[in-house]
Order: sequence, then structure tokens, then C-alpha cells
Amino acid sequence: MTPHAPYHHGSRAVQDLVGVRELADHVGRSIGDGIRPVAAAFLELQPMLVIGGADPAGTVWASLLTGDPGFVRATGPHQISIAGRGLRRADPLATALAREGTRVGTIALDPRTRRRMRLNGRARPTPRGLAIEADQVFSNCPKYLQKRDLPPGAMPGRPSAPRHGVKLTGDQRAFIAEADTFFLATVHAEGADASHRGGNPGFVQVPSPYELAWRDYPGNSMFLSLGNLAADPRAGLLFLDWVTGTTLQLTGTARTEYGDDGSRTVRFTLTEAVQTLGASPWSWTAPEYSPANPTQED
Repeated sequence: MTPHAPYHHGSRAVQDLVGVRELADHVGRSIGDGIRPVAAAFLELQPMLVIGGADPAGTVWASLLTGDPGFVRATGPHQISIAGRGLRRADPLATALAREGTRVGTIALDPRTRRRMRLNGRARPTPRGLAIEADQVFSNCPKYLQKRDLPPGAMPGRPSAPRHGVKLTGDQRAFIAEADTFFLATVHAEGADASHRGGNPGFVQVPSPYELAWRDYPGNSMFLSLGNLAADPRAGLLFLDWVTGTTLQLTGTARTEYGDDGSRTVRFTLTEAVQTLGASPWSWTAPEYSPANPTQED
């Protein structure tokens, strides 16, 4: 995969199945390896960054990095730096990010403006935090992105010790069922990717303590995430309580079911859950749901 050939066989297989290869080729021209000035300016305004990848055991996770705006910034045409101590030591990805050359995907999502930017590449630790050398840089449309504002001031206190489990509790299932946003980390042989999924509350179903399911809504036709899952079923999910800062990280495997009516449903099977109270210091306002969100009747 290169900026000029951004798709591997998994994405190509999904594009061909859905019949959007020509459109995907057109959209794929927006993927480069350089960070433009407008993208650099966007990054410096962000108070959070989601990062996805595999831990040393090969388990895939999506994790949350936070800081005062400016903690993420472009330090060259192909590199971003993340200031601070990086992930907490207890985070599932902390060990992987302490190593040179870990493949990661990142997404900077700004609910205030309904903008998002993705950067995939290779991470390395630095004396002041973390650096990521970019292989792919691109933006996405604002579809399914809920608008939220961020009042000034971080919440006091420190994150709790993470709570691990191999199945979802009743409270965790209820939390997921009310979510309007989550982040999805996937991997392939040459890298990793982090993406966003959004919808009205209830768009994620929790049929059992070990299973999640959601409809795959129409997007940019690149099928990077579903393409990765077609080649490698490992996946990591991150749910955020936008008010309290609590995070729920899930890891497991996912597969896509294709309906005769053209619908797509992703089914996720859990292997481990990690919940951390107060993982984010930010408390966002109530959402204004995206007008693109399908209703339950759609």
C-alpha cells in the first residue's frame, strides 16, 4: 500500500462486492502521505486523539489520548508529535507504543466543527512523548458525526485503575446501547487504521454480554475498515462517556454480513473489556445529532 495505491486485497474485495471500485479509486486520490497546512492547523486545535493498533500479543485496541490543544501537532510534512506522557501505563497499547516502529492508525475528531482527520503510520517513543511518521493522511466527510461543544476547563481528578473483564456487565451493555459514537481500530499486514462510527442512540445493539452488532451506513466507499476486517478479523472498539470521561475499550473479532437488500451488518465478538473511569479530563455538552443519521425505521 502506498499513497498512490491505498487499497489492499481486502478493501478491493469489499469494493467489488458492493460495486464501487471506480468510485473508490476516485476517492482514494485524496489519500496522501503529507500533512497540509490546513491539516496541521486542525490538529493543533484538538484536545483528544484516538489511536489504534496491536499490542505485543497481537490483540487490537483503540485508545484515547488527551491534552490541552496543541498537545498534537505536525512537526514536519510527514510527522506528528504527541506531547506529554502519552498513554497511561495501564492502557492496553502502552507497551506497544513504547517500542520503535509500531504500526498505528489515528483519528482526530472534532465534535465542535464536525470535522475529522485520519493519519496512519509508524510510531516511535520520544523523550517528550510520541512521534508518528505518516504513511497515509486524509479527511472524511461529516456524516454521522454528532456536534458537541467543549466548555473551558478540565475536570479535576485522576483516572481510576482499569477494570478488566471477559464479558460485558449490565451497566456496560446499557452504556453501549445508549451510545451515539464509537471508534474502531482494525489492522492489516502492512498497517493499522482508526475510524469513527456514529448514529442515533441504539444504533449499536448488544444482543449478549459477548456480542455487539451495528449497521454499516453508506460512507466514502473506500471500505478501509471493512476491508481490513475481510483480511484480518481482529478489532478494537472504544466507547467514550462524553460527560464523565469514562472509557470502555473492547477487543475481539468482527465479521461483516451482507444482505440481499444491499445492507451490511458488522458483528463483533468480545474477548476482553477494559473500563476506566475518568480516562478523559474533558466534559462535552449534550449532542446535536447528525442530520445524516438514519432513524430506526430506515
